[in-house]
Amino acid sequence: MNARKEPEPAGSDAPERPPLVRELLLVTGLFLLYKAGRRLVAGHTGEALGNGRDVWDLERALHLPGEGAVQSLLLHGDGVVQLANTYYAAVHFPATAVFLVWLWLRRPAHYVWARRVLAAVTAAALVLHLTFPLAPPRLLPATGLVDTARLYGPSVYGPPRTDQLSNQFAAMPSLHFGWALMVAVGLIVVARTRWRWLWLLHPAVTLLVIVGTANHFWLDALVATALLGLALALARPPGRTASGTGRPATRPAPARDRALVGAGR
Repeated sequence: MNARKEPEPAGSDAPERPPLVRELLLVTGLFLLYKAGRRLVAGHTGEALGNGRDVWDLERALHLPGEGAVQSLLLHGDGVVQLANTYYAAVHFPATAVFLVWLWLRRPAHYVWARRVLAAVTAAALVLHLTFPLAPPRLLPATGLVDTARLYGPSVYGPPRTDQLSNQFAAMPSLHFGWALMVAVGLIVVARTRWRWLWLLHPAVTLLVIVGTANHFWLDALVATALLGLALALARPPGRTASGTGRPATRPAPARDRALVGAGR
């Protein structure tokens, strides 16, 4: 009499979630380190303004579309520009946090991958902020752009010379865009539906918002895209057929093998 092997419990091959407290401390520590690093260059006003003029001239030499074309669309109505300012102020961090929490709960292996990619992009951004302080277009009179948040609200920034909470001279790369693009990439990787490509609307809207509100140049988003592409090339995601770990899911035995096993009973 052949003993039947009891099936393994469902999900036995699934990865363990990283400890919640450890992850909260890690993410919070990385965020505080990033904020502290940004403050190191907060006083480099002259250099940041000079770099801003250079970036503006470079974009014109490259024949990139003017940021003013996007801003003019937002300025057609107070409601539209206020909505854009609200999106800039209120969506960036919450959307990324919800993305990471969902991955932690439902796709632990993909959570570790996404967290590593975001950490790598943010670290690279900090290096650029320290070595290349850059004023956003809204602080450069030569651009002809207005500070939509200051004029129409809501605004997350105070006057640059007295703002003690943020560094407004860290425009390149745009982490607003880089994080939004990573959220879309991550959700496309883990999703199965054919509608998953609609997640690209998040970085697309983010791009229009950061440019239209004059918080970033086009090049800020391009540099963020390049850094994210490099991070994704170095940190491959778990396979789509993995059971949440990157290890191949168990496949049924071929029909011929099943027949041989049945013949031996």
